[in-house]
Amino acid sequence: VLLTGGCATGSPHVPPGKPAEFLKVPPGFRADILVENVPDARSMALGEGGTLFVGTRFSGGGAVYAVRNALGGNPTVLKFAEGLSMPNGLALHEGALYVAEQKRLIRFPDAEASLDKPPAAEVVDPALPFKGVLHSWKYLAVGPDGKMYLPVGAPCNACAEPGFGVILRMNPDGTGREVVASGIRNSVGLTWYPTTKELWFTDNGRDMLGDDVPPCELNRAPRTGLDFGFPYCHGGTITDPQFGAAGSCSTAVPPVQALGPHVAPLGVKFYTGR
Repeated sequence: VLLTGGCATGSPHVPPGKPAEFLKVPPGFRADILVENVPDARSMALGEGGTLFVGTRFSGGGAVYAVRNALGGNPTVLKFAEGLSMPNGLALHEGALYVAEQKRLIRFPDAEASLDKPPAAEVVDPALPFKGVLHSWKYLAVGPDGKMYLPVGAPCNACAEPGFGVILRMNPDGTGREVVASGIRNSVGLTWYPTTKELWFTDNGRDMLGDDVPPCELNRAPRTGLDFGFPYCHGGTITDPQFGAAGSCSTAVPPVQALGPHVAPLGVKFYTGR
């Protein structure tokens, strides 16, 4: 299941009104509106008790929302936290809600049990890489190893900036931070294959090479330490006109699937139901 958004060039936008009518879903699936009063809803995380936590990016006012009874009848929306800096990425681990802001990773202990009186945020990592607003919003997921995985997008359209264009992982307490994959322009979605536990992630391709190139990407990382080519190679075959000398497409890991140009792929999940 791959969700796409839109980016700066050549991207269609859903008209206002009833967005569920414009989603394309496979036969046998249906898209419905759960709730409508969550401004700028972005990444989501579902708690064991049926609470859906929702991160925001721009117009959400730095807020994290909680949709109580999301799986049952009569879902209601609560403002769980506010005053945060682009709290885009969310993940739940051992009852705590982890929130990835632009510059730090925080958590709220016992989040689902404290909806009416949320606890104070605890800082897990106070200094995530940051260099300007572009691609600074973070995605967040808990891996099968129980660690936090967090992409750090490039602070540019195309550039070679040390410490950016990577996927990081760390222990739930913030220790042991390391790079697990590099050469990634801006990933806003990652997951693991259910049986092999291999990491899969989306990547948003660069702009300003035209409406038809390069493709955005769906990638697979069967091991740590792989380089997926940015900024010198795009889509596994396209040498960057400015940074091509920094590497070779022959050594970059090609995408599993080249997606359309400027489709802005976001969340990706493996569906195991029937």
